Amino acid sequence: MRNRVVIVGGTSGIGLAAARRFASGGHDVVVAGRDASKLEAALAELGENVTGRTVDARDEAELARFFTELGPIDHVVVTVTGPSGTTPFRELALDHLREHVEGKLLAHTAVVQAALPHLAQRGSITLVSAASAGGSMPTTAALAAVNSAVEAMVPVLAVELAPLRVNAVSPGVIDTEWWSFLPDGARAEVFDSIAATTPVGRVGTADDVAQAIEFLVGNSFTTGIVLRVDGGARLGAPK
Repeated sequence: MRNRVVIVGGTSGIGLAAARRFASGGHDVVVAGRDASKLEAALAELGENVTGRTVDARDEAELARFFTELGPIDHVVVTVTGPSGTTPFRELALDHLREHVEGKLLAHTAVVQAALPHLAQRGSITLVSAASAGGSMPTTAALAAVNSAVEAMVPVLAVELAPLRVNAVSPGVIDTEWWSFLPDGARAEVFDSIAATTPVGRVGTADDVAQAIEFLVGNSFTTGIVLRVDGGARLGAPK
């Protein structure tokens, strides 16, 4: 069945990979992001089943206009993120922590609230957190706090908003532009080091996560879960 899927944060990285999958599956896809140049490039790549608009996920009024103008939708996927990079806790400025909260937790919340009046009763909401939630990696306190908060909303909303389905994907280390805060050589070293500690022996791709998003949107008997897509990193390297 042809559905209308809205991906906020769909102009790059995981969101763009998800848009590719839904578009190739014959769905009507709407991508939204803050950067007009990224939106233009995404639309040029994605083809005729995809439309888009620049939207700031932190702006409640802008989101309300966006969803009202779209009209009825079947599914919404939220892939927006806050600042990239990590910060030692002793050096973590509260203003920087606010940027994480506003850029991810508040943005995810605002998108869902704006989308709700327009979502099909048996549609779905899919959020994207990260493996830092519940983790213990030094320098990721801000990331862990915000992503844990996103995940904590999932079971609550799955019950409160039922029969609308609510799920999240929790990616491990994924090779996307989020890591651009590191120079190429340093990034390759980090990826190699992490790959050596995972059972699958590599870091993830945006499409690995997009495939999980596609499953959560398409499976009408799945709600209230956080799906880990981390190459088994939480298990440790095989002995």
